[in-house]
Amino acid sequence: KSTTTGHLIYKCGGIDQRTIEKFEKEAEELGKKSFKYAWVLDKLKAERERGITIDIALWK
Repeated sequence: KSTTTGHLIYKCGGIDQRTIEKFEKEAEELGKKSFKYAWVLDKLKAERERGITIDIALWK
């Protein structure tokens, strides 16, 4: 769900290409390259390491 929502935010112009590229690089370093869009919403280190969404606060 986070990946789909993050991708939708990106496609609607809510986040720029440079940020997605940064998330992609960071995700690849953790062996989770396909999570780049989820990281638009998943900000906590634990979320990114475990590949799950913990904090469900509104995205800003």
